[in-house]
Amino acid sequence: MGNKSIVVEFWEFLRIRKRYWLLPIVIMLFLLGFLIVFTEGSAVAPFIYALF
Repeated sequence: MGNKSIVVEFWEFLRIRKRYWLLPIVIMLFLLGFLIVFTEGSAVAPFIYALF
């Protein structure tokens, strides 16, 4: 077994076990994390953190 990336392993997990419903959840979690990390130092940050 080679050194696979986590994205490839996750895709294989979804494909083999037919768990495609997990994909939208993972994408939304990634987008929320991206939003929090990249708006940390901006003027928008207080409004973003107020949502959580």
